[in-house]
Amino acid sequence: MESKQAEIASLKIGNYVVFDGKVCVIKDMQTSKTGKHGHAKCRVEAVSVLDDQKIIKVMPGREKVDVPLIEKKTAQVLSISNDTASVMDMETYETFELKIPDELKGQVKEGSQVLYWIVMNEKVMKQLKG
Repeated sequence: MESKQAEIASLKIGNYVVFDGKVCVIKDMQTSKTGKHGHAKCRVEAVSVLDDQKIIKVMPGREKVDVPLIEKKTAQVLSISNDTASVMDMETYETFELKIPDELKGQVKEGSQVLYWIVMNEKVMKQLKG
């Protein structure tokens, strides 16, 4: 898994983080300061990129978490079958299947280009290009 370590308190809404082995995007974050010598606690609300599952964690602000390294690439749609597109990477010419996310259904057409991410060895279609 390609990732780096970061203190949870240094992250912001919109950053990506690995919780329970899933890549998540931070949707909400609150930091509360405890007593005189206590450490700040962070309440992090995140949603999994792959299955939209909500995960809420409360942890000390100094705790280290994994921040995934996301590779962003472009592919051309070769064919579509139900909610899966057969695509070809524009650099390597590798062909593979990508699940079409709900928000892009009906917009992805044969011949169009899509942006996809490689996150923890999984390929995810993110948006239509152009």
